[in-house]
Amino acid sequence: MDLETAFERAVVARGPLDAKHDGAVRLFAGFFEGYPALAVDLYARTLVLHDYSDDAEGDRAAAEQVVALAQARFPWIRSALWKVRSSADSEARNGVLLFGDERALDRGIREHGVAYAIALRQNRDTSFYLDTRELRAWAKAELSGQRVLNTFAHTGSLGVAAMAGGAREVVHVDRSKAFLELAKASYAKNGWPTRRVDFRAEDIFESVGRLKREGGLFDCVFVDPPFFSETAKGKVDLAASATRVLDKVRPLIGDGGRLVAVNNALFLPGAEFHRELEAMCEGGWLTIERTIGVPDDVKGFPETRVGTPPVDPAPFEHSTKMVVLRVKRKDGRKAS
Repeated sequence: MDLETAFERAVVARGPLDAKHDGAVRLFAGFFEGYPALAVDLYARTLVLHDYSDDAEGDRAAAEQVVALAQARFPWIRSALWKVRSSADSEARNGVLLFGDERALDRGIREHGVAYAIALRQNRDTSFYLDTRELRAWAKAELSGQRVLNTFAHTGSLGVAAMAGGAREVVHVDRSKAFLELAKASYAKNGWPTRRVDFRAEDIFESVGRLKREGGLFDCVFVDPPFFSETAKGKVDLAASATRVLDKVRPLIGDGGRLVAVNNALFLPGAEFHRELEAMCEGGWLTIERTIGVPDDVKGFPETRVGTPPVDPAPFEHSTKMVVLRVKRKDGRKAS
């Protein structure tokens, strides 16, 4: 299938957008929709093209072709960023403007009625992940009045969703102060005050130890780590040991609370991850409450999806595997 045909089919499946568009959507999930080297997102009125070409120079011609197709269909788009994932040049990874200027880049979106600050050129990603949209909807609906810990918080979107749903307290932990500043900007966009104690620029393994010493428990802990990370304090490898980090944070959860696990290891079969979770549940102190799905615009629609993923994600829908687990404590202590 040629790029123009694949892109047009994908855009039609997503339905109408208009000049008032202020959300975030994947216009083209190329890996699943016929052109694996390209994914195209729309953040408000900024187009973001993720180039996964084997060539470190990327495929500028394909990127410019898609920009022209998108402009013809959505003439109100005002800027476009092209991100070449495999480039040795940090500017190319973070995004080269194909049209528009820096001032035209959108710096905020809305999702489920919640405002989020974004920084589309802050790194090679976009500062806001579309595959966890339904998890944010769950957090907004389920966590009213609860105390929440958002580990590996990145720019804080899961915690922001929990705050929007009425969580009484959310603590964000991430090694990057710059990412946490964006979380604070999201709070400002929603009119919420910020407290220094709720935004901890720390290594998660160090922070977990400190939180244990503080003695308080949480109603819900989110664990959405990078695929691989290693520091002097600890290591995360979602393919080799998917549940190790979950065991680290579980003591911080009160009786009846929830542990939310996100695993985005592309080459980890869903069944293998599910078996590891079931093994954690064998003692009866954890139970799998539910899984969370990935939106159709991210995984492709039935009428646009072609090919198969590199490994079978079943019983999940996508390589981003999201599970809510219910926690039982021997001491019966509740969140404080």
